[in-house]
Amino acid sequence: MENFGKRTRFLVVKSREKSALSWQEGSPVCEILGTHSIKHVGIMDAYPPFEIVREKQSGTYMMVCLEGEGLIYVDGVWKKLRKGQACLLPPFVMNSFKCCAGKRWKFAWVRYEESRNSKPVVSILSPVIRNFGSEGLECAIRGLFAATTENMNAALPGWCDLINLYVRRFAEPVNPDDRLRRVWMEVEKNPGYGWTLAELAGLAFLSTEHLRRLCLSEIGRTPMRHLTFIRLQIALRLLTTSDDKIETIARDVGFAGIHGFSNSFKTCFGKRPSDFRIGAV
Repeated sequence: MENFGKRTRFLVVKSREKSALSWQEGSPVCEILGTHSIKHVGIMDAYPPFEIVREKQSGTYMMVCLEGEGLIYVDGVWKKLRKGQACLLPPFVMNSFKCCAGKRWKFAWVRYEESRNSKPVVSILSPVIRNFGSEGLECAIRGLFAATTENMNAALPGWCDLINLYVRRFAEPVNPDDRLRRVWMEVEKNPGYGWTLAELAGLAFLSTEHLRRLCLSEIGRTPMRHLTFIRLQIALRLLTTSDDKIETIARDVGFAGIHGFSNSFKTCFGKRPSDFRIGAV
């Protein structure tokens, strides 16, 4: 579902001519984007009632707020994305965003195209919403648009490489906190264990309050919320790559019952676990 309204304007560059999105018809094409598995990039200057809903976004999606603020659906709730912040969403989940009531929202985006058998841009340790210098990515997208429309073919590889680099740097911070990485790597090894906040803090050699503040700063989630996120990400991977029963997967990633697992899964991804079974999509 998409509702652009009358005042919304945008520029977009796509990796191939044919697109299922009617609003991209006539937009310039740069096939080199496809070498980075990028489907399209662009800049949107949106006004209410602008809203887009994708139930199963088949690729990592990065959005950077340039001006104003908007709402984006993350972990089952609507969160504000403000100027100077970026959001990174994993593939195969609900991707929904819209303008705040009565407010203009300008943002840049990079949309990847990934299969369930490929390694996505987003890792379990990737941030969801955090601060990000937006000027470089905006300039790179505008540079690619200009080079494409003016047939400056020699400049295209450089702009494409730069856009991909900005996303990759955001997905894997240059200086990640080793204490957090140590905690979540241990959780990934044993997601079915009944981790407590005190145990997670112990892995990082921090107090529970210090761990909470560090998690909010680095990845935009509380420790226990990120624990649930990791479990659900692992469950999503198992649902799409194994024949294990849903009940077995729920237990293996730390959920006591199928109902609690199914509800948490739907809140995070917008669909029930059964919708992501092999062959369901």
